[in-house]
Amino acid sequence: MAQIGVWENTEPGVRRRIHPPGKALMIMEVEFEEGAESAEHSHPHEQISYCLRGEFEFRLDGRPVRLHAGESLIIPGGVRHAAKALAKGALLDSFTPVREDLVGK
Repeated sequence: MAQIGVWENTEPGVRRRIHPPGKALMIMEVEFEEGAESAEHSHPHEQISYCLRGEFEFRLDGRPVRLHAGESLIIPGGVRHAAKALAKGALLDSFTPVREDLVGK
């Protein structure tokens, strides 16, 4: 279980901070070093990733999608996805409903 409001390392070159969740929505910041990748995964939650800075290549069900600072990407629930930082950067991820696997609600 993640700690709310605390930066934690999740994978090499990747760290996240989960903000206090609402009843049906949550956000978290995710920072990446250049070249760092998130593991491919899926979850039933709808996700929107907003690129705060940097440049990323996402894979959505194996399809590559580029994301630059100021752009966002919708990831439907159940879609396998991963992200790789093409430059040092940060994402703001929002999820609905709340990711109980992360915050324990």
